[in-house]
Amino acid sequence: MKHLFLLNPAAGKRDCTAELAAQIESACRTRGLAYEIRVSAAPGDCTKFARAACETGEELRIYACGGDGTLNEVVSGAAGFANAAVTHFPCGSGNDFIRIFGDTATFSDLTQLLDPVETAIDLIAVNDRWSINIASIGVDARIAVEAQQYKRLPGVTGSGAYLISVVTNLFKGIRRAYEIDIDGERFSGEQTLLCVCNGRYYGGGMCPMPDAQPDDGLLDVLLVRGVGVPTFAKLFGKYKSGGYAELPEYVRHFRAKTVTVRANEESVVNLDGEGYRAAEVRFAVRPNALRFFYPKAVFYRG
Repeated sequence: MKHLFLLNPAAGKRDCTAELAAQIESACRTRGLAYEIRVSAAPGDCTKFARAACETGEELRIYACGGDGTLNEVVSGAAGFANAAVTHFPCGSGNDFIRIFGDTATFSDLTQLLDPVETAIDLIAVNDRWSINIASIGVDARIAVEAQQYKRLPGVTGSGAYLISVVTNLFKGIRRAYEIDIDGERFSGEQTLLCVCNGRYYGGGMCPMPDAQPDDGLLDVLLVRGVGVPTFAKLFGKYKSGGYAELPEYVRHFRAKTVTVRANEESVVNLDGEGYRAAEVRFAVRPNALRFFYPKAVFYRG
């Protein structure tokens, strides 16, 4: 088996390439493992590296060394390949997908990460792209994508960047007209946001869907109807902490396999914190599409 470490020097607030490479080399040489380290130079490189490695047919464990965006890139390259398993070696500011496991610090401990257990998890197909964690559209997506520009500010954490983006986006208008189809049930009119969940956390630690399971073959979907800024400000606290069931007049919850969204113009789509624009978007669950490995000390089911 080959261990492939894909490093993103742009993840987080500083370039950790040198120290991560030193950790990796020491741990792998001590164990006598076959390994390779590759460093991305531009967005999309980690997808290309992962796909090229998977196409060799060699048995692989691939480590996404960066933040949620890096994990998304690696997953996008490895999805559907039976010879590859993926994990997250975090050095970004959010690291939201692995929050589902509780103690995310174990993923930063190579001693534990090199001695893992493995499971098959679902992915979200988003047109011709992938999401491992949460995809969304509406004010939610604009907030998540624009938060990236605030994460590099001195003293600003992942959750802090998200809150800054929330405040700035409230003043830009939060309702848009969409036609939404959720497993054949249609909704037309103004909506505030649509959140499609495979994982539970996003936006630097928000947990809108605490019951989501990444291996149940279904998407947990939250649809927030069109509301004004004062109402959104009031419901946001409960929404971000998983209290959607307390807001039935504003938030609908579905467990579905496909969701299609149409708009009159291109909208920002959030894919694990990364931005994408489209006028029509189809979200579909892909059961057992990815082998994912993680430290033995943690588990993703309560």
